[in-house]
Amino acid sequence: MRTDSSIEKEIGSVAKSTAAAFNALNGAFFRDGAVIRIAPETNAGTIHIVHFSTDSGRVAHPRNLIVAGRRSSVTVIETYVGKGTYFTNTVTEVIVGEGARVVHYKLQDESEKAFHVGTTQARQPRNSYFESFAYSSGAELSRTNTYTILEGDAAECVLNGLYLADGTQHMDHQTYVEHVAPNCPSHELYKGILDGRSHGVFNGKVYVHPEAQKTDGKQSNNNLLLSDRARVDTKPQLEIFADDVKCTHGATVGRLDETALFYLRSRGLGKSVARKLLTYAFAADVLERLSLTPLKEALEARVLERFTG
Repeated sequence: MRTDSSIEKEIGSVAKSTAAAFNALNGAFFRDGAVIRIAPETNAGTIHIVHFSTDSGRVAHPRNLIVAGRRSSVTVIETYVGKGTYFTNTVTEVIVGEGARVVHYKLQDESEKAFHVGTTQARQPRNSYFESFAYSSGAELSRTNTYTILEGDAAECVLNGLYLADGTQHMDHQTYVEHVAPNCPSHELYKGILDGRSHGVFNGKVYVHPEAQKTDGKQSNNNLLLSDRARVDTKPQLEIFADDVKCTHGATVGRLDETALFYLRSRGLGKSVARKLLTYAFAADVLERLSLTPLKEALEARVLERFTG
């Protein structure tokens, strides 16, 4: 991948190689990726990047850079798909300008034999908005990292995610929201549905600096287990060093509500159909938060097909 001097300065300025081993691995071996630069005061609409892997036994290190100018807006979709056994190690850096709005969707639907590690990391100045949604349904083993740092006053971030695991899949989601400036809200909702002998992991951390007064941080992780052999490890965290904040966090792990199942069956639905509809409703709750309507409808149809046939 050929880079000019400005890109060379920006790559690695947000997702630093010294912060994580896979960032360093990507920085050492990336050869391709996408660079998206939005001019100030520009609405760039929606941009879709598709990463498709076909060669078994290969390793790919794509590097993406998104730079949104002052008061600009853009929606970026990253889709990861493929065939065979391979390893994808991707890094996406997002530099949000003052007053800019960036919405980022990552769809991980890799081959069932693939391995995937992906990091999306953003930096936000004052009055900026960053929204992230991570969807995971593929790969034998995957890890999705989503990090952002709120450096300017009144910056806002929304981090949502949905992971669907079955068989022996292992899906790991890590989030980190760092509040540096005051008056910054952050909202986070991740949901997981696990069946078979799958294993899910969620570790979300909100860190509030002493200067970040008036922080409003909310974090939630809800998991639905459809099998006695499925399991999940969840760990929402708050580290608060400011005294004028409003922060909450929580996690749930459980099975389908027997009362709701009884209600649907009393209305004439079979047990299997009732279970599938309740499972779909659990997932649809987070999908309804997507602001891009065509993507929301496509994912709702995919989830509905998976759980209801």
